[in-house]
Amino acid sequence: MTTQTIKSFRTFRAFKSRNYRLYFAGQSVSLIGTWMQKTAVSWVIYSLTHSTFMLGLTLFASLFPSFLFSLIGGVVSDRYNRYRVLLTTQVASLIQAVLLAILILMKHYAVWEIISLSVVLGIINAFDVPARQSLVYEMVEDKNDLPNALALNSSMVNLSRIVGPALAGIVLESLGDGVCFLLNALSFVAVIASLLMMKLPKYLKKEHKKNVFGELKEGMAYIKRTPSIAFVLIMLALISLMVLPFSTLIPYYAKDVFNGTASTFGIIDSFIGLGAFSGAIFLASQKAGANLKKILFINTIVFGIGLILFSHEHSYPLALAFVTLAGFGMMSQITVSNTLIQTTVEPDMRGRVISFYAMAFFGMQPLGGLLVGIISKWIGPADTLMFEGIAALLIGLLHWRYLHREKLKREQDMVLKAEEHPMQTV
Repeated sequence: MTTQTIKSFRTFRAFKSRNYRLYFAGQSVSLIGTWMQKTAVSWVIYSLTHSTFMLGLTLFASLFPSFLFSLIGGVVSDRYNRYRVLLTTQVASLIQAVLLAILILMKHYAVWEIISLSVVLGIINAFDVPARQSLVYEMVEDKNDLPNALALNSSMVNLSRIVGPALAGIVLESLGDGVCFLLNALSFVAVIASLLMMKLPKYLKKEHKKNVFGELKEGMAYIKRTPSIAFVLIMLALISLMVLPFSTLIPYYAKDVFNGTASTFGIIDSFIGLGAFSGAIFLASQKAGANLKKILFINTIVFGIGLILFSHEHSYPLALAFVTLAGFGMMSQITVSNTLIQTTVEPDMRGRVISFYAMAFFGMQPLGGLLVGIISKWIGPADTLMFEGIAALLIGLLHWRYLHREKLKREQDMVLKAEEHPMQTV
């Protein structure tokens, strides 16, 4: 067996599990539709309003409800059958997508109607994310393959981000926005079918002595006494607030900087996805036991540099190169954070801790989207994006300080242990 073959096997080792293979296939199709819809929504909103603030408001509407309800979603994931919860949220997402497609196809729609349906999707996602992320653990037969499965999940998300926006740009120009939304609705059939084909262990109902609020309090206490998880959540919250909302400004670059069309917007978004996909494959190829915290620190710096270089670039080819670099760095923020949490959290706490992860991701991004929209009207989109890149660098340095302190603590613990148990010489 060649070295390349061994590396390829290591990269895709989670596919040994049948349930995970089904999940991966179904989600791959569904996520392409999801990215098509996201691209179409941003383009339609910006075409109607020509306002970066409205782009931020749309992001706020789609993500902030997830922040409000994600804690309840985490409790639901821990209290009930996660498989049934996920199946229910996917059917609900299908209905939302159909309603949005009908609205656009009727050609008589207003911005507030699109935003209202985005709010509905945000509420659904509050219950979908904790159940879906927690269920991946149950889909993987060999738990040592869990980090690989989560990295492959990220590659799936980002591969769809390459295909979805590019496809959306073509469909928007050739067939119209209504068809774009309709294709997203159809894509949910694939993931629902894959869930129905799974063979998971029989669900054993557990007795819950505490009510919902008691279990929420228990989850918060667990995070408080687990500093490593708390730090990861804080870093993700900072990145989500100050850096990840950079994507809300991409329509401005496509339309006003590069004088492009919907296809230009789709291509830029696809190159972000290309960078993130490359980063995900890089992560999936890592050996078991790789220093994920160090990778997260380095990629945060890469993320910031990519955004700074892209922010004031007027050469389209160079801009695509820089935004690809940013996408590579961006990938770690979500995937590595999720992996660090999933591989250290206690099984009974998984849903609740992931709901805090969802809060950090979904809650801070919409607030950041509004902030980016307001600041961009004040100092301009290019300078706003540059400051987002600088924020990423500062967060990366904060991460480095934490890693340095953690290393010093380990060294001190080793010294104390050596003093307590000195080696005896003969």
